[in-house]
Amino acid sequence: MSYPEIRPRRLRRTAAMRRLVSETRVDPAELVVPMFVKEGLTEPRAVASLPGVLQHSRDSLRKAAVEAVQAGVGGIMLFGVPATRDETGSGGIDPDGILNVAIRDVIAEVGDATVVMSDLCLDEFTSHGHCGVLTPDGDVDNDATLAAYARMAVAQADAGVHVVGPSGMMDGQVGVVRRALDAAGHQDVSVLAYAVKYASAFFGPFRDAVESALEGDRRTYQQDPANLRESLREVELDVAEGADMVMVKPALPYLDVVAAVRAAVDVPVAAYQVSGEYAMVEAAAANGWIDRERTIMETLTSIRRAGAQIILTYWAVEAAQLLRQRY
Repeated sequence: MSYPEIRPRRLRRTAAMRRLVSETRVDPAELVVPMFVKEGLTEPRAVASLPGVLQHSRDSLRKAAVEAVQAGVGGIMLFGVPATRDETGSGGIDPDGILNVAIRDVIAEVGDATVVMSDLCLDEFTSHGHCGVLTPDGDVDNDATLAAYARMAVAQADAGVHVVGPSGMMDGQVGVVRRALDAAGHQDVSVLAYAVKYASAFFGPFRDAVESALEGDRRTYQQDPANLRESLREVELDVAEGADMVMVKPALPYLDVVAAVRAAVDVPVAAYQVSGEYAMVEAAAANGWIDRERTIMETLTSIRRAGAQIILTYWAVEAAQLLRQRY
């Protein structure tokens, strides 16, 4: 049979019909909001390249965490912005460093009402801005960095975090972090592995948010945007090392990678809708070139459709509120 007997438009006639037959839905519980907390702030500070995103003070972070819980988001990913940095990123390991203090603050405020996650990487804490410890000739020392990650993971777990997110793309990082957590009695802390993280141009505004001191680039440890099979190898290794969840970062330019990872593993798959993706939409919307809310929801739906069960997005709270209105 064919037209006029077959008419697919019958299922598009009304909003109610379209909702009924919708194949892909985004749920607020699947959204995770990244939040930045800056040491020494007494009031939140806007990030110029990320309209609507703030560097929080400790007080405003607690309030924002409550707002996220009330909106129904599934999780919060915390990033720390220290007042001082050093060559080894010691502020990320210090129990009284800003990120570990922020974890304690948020856990004290919201407890288990949402999933509290923390970025496990040295880049925000190093004076050179790289994700690890440097050798004398300036290369990132993979194995020395792993030792620091192990200590950082335990410090975050001691602070009460539910999930650590090793994001530095060091070889062996998931296994080292898992063993360190278990040895310290933190068997219940989960590992969200940044298994696929590309050396992307879309990270620019994020570096403003964390006031990155990066010198050079990260191409010796983050992945080549041209590669897909390499990503599947990275994911396989991370799952074998004990990752509870795996993530692809960025999201929209790599939806094919998200789909391939989803097909390859049985653990939950996350995708990070990064700062550059967010900033492009906000800039276009500010110029009146696109419908902002429709674009937000379309991008999130595309990431979900590609296979990501968990989406990290700076729109998480707003999107959760929009979804509640819609459904």
